[in-house]
Amino acid sequence: MSTATYNSTAPVIIGTCQESDLTELVRGQERMLLEHYYPLVSRQSLVLDLGQVERIDAAGIAALVALYRAAGEAGNRFMVSNVTSRVAEVLILVGLDRILLTRNAGHVSRSDQRFERPAA
Repeated sequence: MSTATYNSTAPVIIGTCQESDLTELVRGQERMLLEHYYPLVSRQSLVLDLGQVERIDAAGIAALVALYRAAGEAGNRFMVSNVTSRVAEVLILVGLDRILLTRNAGHVSRSDQRFERPAA
């Protein structure tokens, strides 16, 4: 197991899936996310707003993990925020909520169907 050192002074980019027109992060669409954000996480930290994403599958999870790893290898951070309850359930199920969700999170609200909770 290797230890990554993060550049905490580098600015954090906040990106959205709306920029990529993604409402589902599923097989066949994950490539769009990777093409758009992979170069960015190699240069600086990124918090990706998944508020528009209603569905995610194994390919989408793999894309998020690829972005997380690329950022870490470059000394940057990658996290997601504003996830819908459905996406949050999947991230929790596979254990990625602890490493991908931003720390400034709150709780699941049935009224706005958003999930936010501490990452660790």
